[in-house]
Amino acid sequence: MNARLPLTGVLRLGRPSDIWFKPALSVVVAVAPPNLTLLALGRLDLAMYTMAGSLCALYAHSRPYAARARALAWVLLGMVTGLGVALVAASLTGSAVVLVTVGALLAAAQKALCDATRIGPPGHVILTFISSAALFAPQTLAQVPGHLALALAAGAWAWLVCMAPGLLRPHGPERRATAHALLAAAAYVESRSAHPGRTEASRSAQAGRTEASRGAHADRTEESRSAHSDLTPESRTAHTAVQAAWHTLLSGGARSETRRALERLVVRAEIALAAPADTDSARLRAWARALRGNGPVPKAPYDDELLGVDLELALPAHPWWRALGPLAPIAVRTALGCALAGYASLALGVGRPYWALVTAASLYQANITLTWSRGVQRVVGNLVGVLVFAAVVPLAHLGAAALVLCCLAFNFGAEALIARNYWLGSICVTPMALLITEFAGYQEPGRLITERLVDTLVGAVVGFLVAVAVTNRRAGDRVERALAAVEGARERTARLLAEPRPAPGALDHARRALAAALVDLRAGVEAASGEWWQRALPQERVVHAERNGHRTLAATVRHHRAEGADA
Repeated sequence: MNARLPLTGVLRLGRPSDIWFKPALSVVVAVAPPNLTLLALGRLDLAMYTMAGSLCALYAHSRPYAARARALAWVLLGMVTGLGVALVAASLTGSAVVLVTVGALLAAAQKALCDATRIGPPGHVILTFISSAALFAPQTLAQVPGHLALALAAGAWAWLVCMAPGLLRPHGPERRATAHALLAAAAYVESRSAHPGRTEASRSAQAGRTEASRGAHADRTEESRSAHSDLTPESRTAHTAVQAAWHTLLSGGARSETRRALERLVVRAEIALAAPADTDSARLRAWARALRGNGPVPKAPYDDELLGVDLELALPAHPWWRALGPLAPIAVRTALGCALAGYASLALGVGRPYWALVTAASLYQANITLTWSRGVQRVVGNLVGVLVFAAVVPLAHLGAAALVLCCLAFNFGAEALIARNYWLGSICVTPMALLITEFAGYQEPGRLITERLVDTLVGAVVGFLVAVAVTNRRAGDRVERALAAVEGARERTARLLAEPRPAPGALDHARRALAAALVDLRAGVEAASGEWWQRALPQERVVHAERNGHRTLAATVRHHRAEGADA
C-alpha cells in the first residue's frame, strides 16, 4: 500500500482564484432571471429544470471565448441529456432501487466524460446533482419535453452570460494564463537565486552520509532521491503554468497579432525555466503586470520561435475518447459507490437517497489519497452547512421571494469560497441544496437537516470504502506510458540538437512536446503514488527521465542563443 490518509492540511485555506468573482457573478446572473420569472408566475416548482440550464454558467471560465463557446454548448448538451434520462426513468418507474441504479450509472458516465474531456471544475458533480434529484421528482412522460425546454432556454441564457465579457476583453483568458506563466516562472527564478547552492550541497551531504552508512546500493538510492529534489515545488508549479498557458493559447482559435504576442511571452517563461540564472525575474513580473486590462501586450524578441507553434497547430488533435479506457477503474468506483450509498440510504429509510448518491459521486478524485481528502472536506462542509441552514431557514420562510434571494446569495457564496477549499464552498452549497427542495413546497426543517446529515455520512463512508475496494492498477500503466513519452520526446529533441541546421520551428516544437510530456509524467506519478495496492513505481527511472528531460530543455535554450549569436 502506497497511499497515506492525511488529516493535517486537508482543511487548510488556499488563496482565492484571480477570477473567483467571475463564476460567482455569472451563476447569479444566469440563475436570477429564470427564477424571478417563475416566482412572478407562481411556478417556483419548475425551478429545478431552469436551474439545470443556469448552472452551466459555472463552467469554462478559464478558456478562450472560442473554446468556451464550444465547451459550454457541450456542457449544456450533457446536462440536458442526463436530465432527460432521469426524467424519463422517473416517469416510467416508481422503484427507488431502480432509480438509484440509474443515478449511479449516470454518475459514472458523467464522471468519465468530464475527466476524459478535461472540462474542469466543477466537473461532473453539478451534472450528477441535477440528474439524481430529477430521478425522484414526480413526472409523467408528457411533461418531459416541456421540462427539457425550460432547461435548454435557461442554458441558452447562461451561455450568453458567460460569453458576454468577451465583448469587453476578447483576450482576457489568454492574457491571464500568460500572466500566470510569467509569474510562476519569476517565482522559480527567484527561488533558485535565493538558494543557489542548496541542491548541490544537499546532494553531496546525502551521498557522503549514505556511503558511510549503507554502502553502494543505498548510495545510488539516495543519489536518485537527491536528484529528484531538483524538481522543487516552484519548478513544478512553473512548468504546469507554462503548459496551461500553451493549452489556452493553442485552443483559442484564429491566431491574432495579440495572441502571437502572448505566445512570445510564454516562450520567455519557458526559457526562464531552462536558464534561470540568465533570467531577470523583475522583467517577467513587469510583463505579467502589463497584461492586466486591455493595454498593449509587451513585445518580446525571437519571433522565429513561434514557427514551432505552427507545426503544433498542423498536427491532428488526439480524440478525447482515447482517455476513457484508463478511466474505467474510476468509473467503476463511481458507479458502485453511488449505487451502494443510495441503497444504504434507502435501507435506513431516508426519503432522499440521491443526497447519499451525490455525496459518494463528489468524493472520487484521481487517487485514494485525494478521495480521502475530499471526503473529509465534504463531511466538514456539510456539517457546518446544515447549521447555516438552520440559522437561515426562518428568513427563507418569510416568503417565496425571500427563498429565491437566499438561494441566490448562497449561489454566489459557494463559487466565491470553493476555490479556497472545497469544504468552505460546501458550507454554502449545503443550505442552497436544502432550500432548493422547498421550491416545490414547504419542508419541515428538522427532517431535512436529519436526512442531510445521515445521507452525508452514509455517502462518505460507503463511497470511500468502495474506492478502497476497487483498485486502480491502471495508474501504474499511465506512469509507464508517460515515461515512454518522455524518453521518446527527449530522444527526438536530442537528435534535432545534433543536427547542424534543424528544420525551422522543429526544435521549438520538440521542446514544447518534451515539456508537456514531463508535466504529464509528474501528474501521473503523483496520481499513482496516492493509490492503494499499487505495484512499486519505477522511481529511479522516473528521476532519470525527469533529470535528463530538463537538461535537454536547457540545452535547447543554449542552442537557440548560440544560433542568435552566430546570426
